[in-house]
Amino acid sequence: MKRSSFLALVISSALGLHSFAADAPKPLRVLLITGGCCHDYPAQKDILKKGIEARANVLVEQIHTDDKSVKPPLPIYGNPDYAKGFDVVIHDECSAGITDPAVIAGVIKPHADGIPGVNLHCAMHSYRFGEFQKPVSPGADNARWYEYLGLQSTGHGPQEPIAITFTAKDSPITKGLADWTTIKEELYNNIQILTGKELAKGKQITKGKDGATKETETVVAWTNEYGPKKTRVFSTTIGHNNATVEDARYLDLVTRGVLWSAGKLNDDGTPAKGYGPAGK
Repeated sequence: MKRSSFLALVISSALGLHSFAADAPKPLRVLLITGGCCHDYPAQKDILKKGIEARANVLVEQIHTDDKSVKPPLPIYGNPDYAKGFDVVIHDECSAGITDPAVIAGVIKPHADGIPGVNLHCAMHSYRFGEFQKPVSPGADNARWYEYLGLQSTGHGPQEPIAITFTAKDSPITKGLADWTTIKEELYNNIQILTGKELAKGKQITKGKDGATKETETVVAWTNEYGPKKTRVFSTTIGHNNATVEDARYLDLVTRGVLWSAGKLNDDGTPAKGYGPAGK
């Protein structure tokens, strides 16, 4: 082969590789926020990061505090631009004692501006104040977090297994996922469903002090379109114990929620091209 032809081949190949690299989707930048009361967040933050990154072309970056109070000193408070540059924010904090409406408005602001949100377990019981045990009124200060979520929950019963049934069979998030029963977990109540759209219900049987059994069923996973920008929001109340968080079925559900919220989930439940594992 002539030298000029060889050089042309090398240059052509290099340009082709450069074009391929330029066309390959960049990983979604996901901000995972963890810390606060009542959960093993030091372990769960790493379980979630590893599990989600193994299932999708996602880079999970973390904001975490080991503080176990209901007022964890997270640096997002007082900083409404905390999510700048991220494609999705996962709220997995437990901040029931953060009650300042201005601070809460700052937490919500990125989502009001259009950044998708995913909310796990105790995030549903955060940022509440006033008579939050009663159904909040749309537009009220203490309704803002619930309006973002699309559903109001305020508490849970004892830990017992939860039988999860996917009710929205045609949703990309749930399509093909099999119903399952968790280990002992917390079933969160539903005070009211606001604008959320149900994906799954959880049924739990508990026993009272008198020995009588009680069956309770609530919505445990849903989606919402929040605010004027119709920001995509996915939430699940499941996820108290480490064994549940590291369950492949749970991680599959959460990962699909992340991809759906970012608009990177196909109708059949598979990641959009370039957003599967290893960028496939």
